[in-house]
Amino acid sequence: MVSKQELRQTLWPDVHVSERNLTNLIASLRKILGHDAIRTVSKYGYRLELPVSGEPGVGRGTYEKFIRARELTTQRSLESMLLARDLYWACLAENPSFAPAWAWLGRVCWFLDKFTHSSSVVRELAEAAFQRAFVLDPDLTSAHQFYTLLQVDLGRADEAMRRLFERLERHPTEPESFASLVQVLRFCGLLQESVAAHRRAVELDPAVTTSVAHTFFLAGQYKTAIEAYSGRAGYYLDAAAWAALGDRKQALALLRERLDEASFSKLITALMASLLAILEGKADQAKRIMDEADTSREPEILIYFARHYSHMGLLDSSIKAIRGAARSGFICAPHTLKSDPWLLPLRKHRGFGPLLRDADTLVEKARSSFAPEKLPALKWSDY
Repeated sequence: MVSKQELRQTLWPDVHVSERNLTNLIASLRKILGHDAIRTVSKYGYRLELPVSGEPGVGRGTYEKFIRARELTTQRSLESMLLARDLYWACLAENPSFAPAWAWLGRVCWFLDKFTHSSSVVRELAEAAFQRAFVLDPDLTSAHQFYTLLQVDLGRADEAMRRLFERLERHPTEPESFASLVQVLRFCGLLQESVAAHRRAVELDPAVTTSVAHTFFLAGQYKTAIEAYSGRAGYYLDAAAWAALGDRKQALALLRERLDEASFSKLITALMASLLAILEGKADQAKRIMDEADTSREPEILIYFARHYSHMGLLDSSIKAIRGAARSGFICAPHTLKSDPWLLPLRKHRGFGPLLRDADTLVEKARSSFAPEKLPALKWSDY
């Protein structure tokens, strides 16, 4: 992705030229490379879209397996991830020095560890795969992007934040680093900053994908969260947003359809099924589902469970979930605690004051490590 401004500054640094000059050059390039090789991105610039069929030093057959594995990884189902893992191993058996394959293998192994709760060997393999990728290519974008997922889920969001800001010192226009910061900053309770990171990522690459929908949800901007969540394979967030907006019928329809037609991990199924049970008036069933769920590798889900518990009046369980999330590395933003409608019963509990004070302390500690000059200014009114 290259902006029109950057192209003009590079081609004509000291001369003012009309928009037509650039348009004519792009037209000439398309005649040489093919009409579909360069895509116009409205109001921004151009993206070179020639298909990548290989990398230097990587056999064609190996790279074809790698591309297929990446396609499977983006589907994010357990079945597709297992198939992708085997393909990455095949790539590495053919070329052990193929750094991107190590990075994507780490991504898949961490996903499988989170959602299948298999042996600790899988987690160790994920860490080892990332470290191998860094040894082969310390500057590999995908390795830095995917390693962030592991760090935040293991309670090391502060480490991830420092690493990403150090990377931005070297690559100040890398959209993937800003996209990773969206999640990191949310885990630190910095919702405004998380949205700002998303906006910067989109400025650099309008096609970039971030987790900002979850940030909007925690900020209480449920309609915006639904809009940001659309266009992908959904499971929980938009249904929860509709429920928060009071549209029980829409939330029920989404949950029932997805649970009937798709296969999810045990934890995601528990998240969806517990919300469905609440909306159907089956509080005992919802409590049992949440109490039995293993959230040890997904602290953010504890916040959603806390909302469920609070909505059902199980306030001690709600506080326990929020404090458990904080111990595991996810700080529930004070704004969420004070404004989420499903946490209203919790705000009347005797333990809410200390909970809010502790959250404020943790967020301020995280903010002290933050580099605001890297992100555009953002106010709550911008939501």
